Amino acid sequence: MELLVVITVITLLLALLLPSVNRARQQAQSVYCLNNLRQMALAAHTYSFSYQDHYPLAYYTAKKNGIRYYYSWDFTTYKDWSTTPATEVVIPGLLWQGDTIEKIHQCPSFKGAHNWLADPYTGYNYNTSYIGINETVSPVDSAYTSEVQSPSETALFGDGQYSGGANKFMRAPLANPRDASFSDPGRAAGTQGYRHLGKTNVAFCDGHAESWQDLFTHMDPLGQQELDLYNNTHQEKIGFLSPDNRIYDLR
Repeated sequence: MELLVVITVITLLLALLLPSVNRARQQAQSVYCLNNLRQMALAAHTYSFSYQDHYPLAYYTAKKNGIRYYYSWDFTTYKDWSTTPATEVVIPGLLWQGDTIEKIHQCPSFKGAHNWLADPYTGYNYNTSYIGINETVSPVDSAYTSEVQSPSETALFGDGQYSGGANKFMRAPLANPRDASFSDPGRAAGTQGYRHLGKTNVAFCDGHAESWQDLFTHMDPLGQQELDLYNNTHQEKIGFLSPDNRIYDLR
């Protein structure tokens, strides 16, 4: 009887303690994630010092000596054809100018898949709608740091997440001239994951990072269905940082 009482008390204590332990673990992961994002924001400013005040491009491709290189802000990928079969080579991308600890691109709270070539780590996205742009825009040119009028209120990097995993290209909810080449339905892939105790982490252009609670799901009608379907079937929500493009644009 005494043993049963002890077992019952221990069980009750565990039931009380486990939620607190789990919450503490999630808070620690969020702090770790915020530090990763701060490092990315710092790297973006370092990059701009070397490239005439420009932020890095989100992505572009180029062919050199018969090899196609896929340059992205986080990783650069190409195939080494000197081996049989050819091997996929992944190195630190444009943001890092070829040198970083690659695991910085893994959000500790994200357990899903990436959706880009052979990226070894995933979980973050980069403001592609207004800052990084991409090779399909004419002219191909990323934003200047001096173009950002409110650096403390303009998102630079964040917790990327959508129905297909973690798309590393952050998109504003509504179409805009700077990102006109991107199809409206696909904007649902550029959402943020609210996976840190109901919040998402964001690094801003002034270099600070914070946990962001505001969640907005309104977007161009063609992508609305995919976004709503995901949120209706998942506990961790996805969405945008603002009801319009104000947190993403340069104004």
